[in-house]
Amino acid sequence: MSEEAGEKTHEATPHRRQEALDQGQVVRSQELGSAVLLIVALGVLLYQGQQIARFLGSLMRQALGADATFTIDQATLATRWRLVLGEAGWVMLPLLGALLLAAIGVNLAQVGFLFLPKKAGFDPSHINPIKGLGRIFSTANFVRLILGLAKISVITGVAVWCLWGKQNELIGLAALEVPQIASYLATTLLWTAMKIAAAILMIALIDYAYQKLKHEKDLMMTSEEVKEEMKNLQGDPQVIARRRTVQRQLVMNRMKSQVPKADVVVTNPTELAIAIKYDYETMPAPVVVAKGAGVLAQRIRRLALENNIPIVERKPLAQALYKQVEIGQQIPTEEYAAVAEVLRYVYQLQGKKVPGAE
Repeated sequence: MSEEAGEKTHEATPHRRQEALDQGQVVRSQELGSAVLLIVALGVLLYQGQQIARFLGSLMRQALGADATFTIDQATLATRWRLVLGEAGWVMLPLLGALLLAAIGVNLAQVGFLFLPKKAGFDPSHINPIKGLGRIFSTANFVRLILGLAKISVITGVAVWCLWGKQNELIGLAALEVPQIASYLATTLLWTAMKIAAAILMIALIDYAYQKLKHEKDLMMTSEEVKEEMKNLQGDPQVIARRRTVQRQLVMNRMKSQVPKADVVVTNPTELAIAIKYDYETMPAPVVVAKGAGVLAQRIRRLALENNIPIVERKPLAQALYKQVEIGQQIPTEEYAAVAEVLRYVYQLQGKKVPGAE
């Protein structure tokens, strides 16, 4: 009943997956990228935060503690800006570099390297108000709403849990100096933010699992889609069947005309059959005129019996000729001795003179 209704019951084929990849339909969670970037940024700040704070404090002291009157010209401003930007770039390099590497890494881990120039073009469907309303009230947006509410609840819960146990320490800050208060608050806030980021990462992993499940469900195919894809890739099955029937008939007709002309049929003994013909006066070497395995081998043996062609069992020779020689080709030189021995046996069995003998 589901097949008739056109439900998607078949797993996506490799071709379907490649088409989706070419169109940019991949498993990707924005929440996962944001969570990883947040954790990386907080981790860098925990180890480099003091250096950044010292730089910002030094920059503020230079700006506020310098002489109020100084020459303002282009050269002076350019020099000061070069010094400030140079020092700021060097101090912020670990943070910015870590964020850049994390952003590239998390996206490559999710979707790999994709080059989709078609996505850069203008798509009128993106500004279609009807489709826009459909996207607003879609299941995906509902899931995003649930995840957003979950993030708010998690952030609130983790923050309260982390700070609730530090009530006495926070009250005791009044007895400390300003630098000590600032250091304690910065460390406490960073570690609290790190715990919040770890909780958000768990939610992001759930979102990624949902995106992967949704992606696999969207790629599933109906029976009609599978049949249509096979028809497009391989051709119409009925045409293929007719073509194979014609090819099989041509092979059978050739066997009917060539096997009766053979001098001997070498078998293995039932799986393989190779028909060999040799004319001492016109052929430089014996030639394989027909060969087959399975049903074709049975047909060759039947034709040989009907036309009184000798059948000789030689397993190694039959396997070698079947693998190495195509129909109409001469036997290889390394098999000359074995084929000559078979032909000599056949000629003697039939009371014929061995070709080439004195």
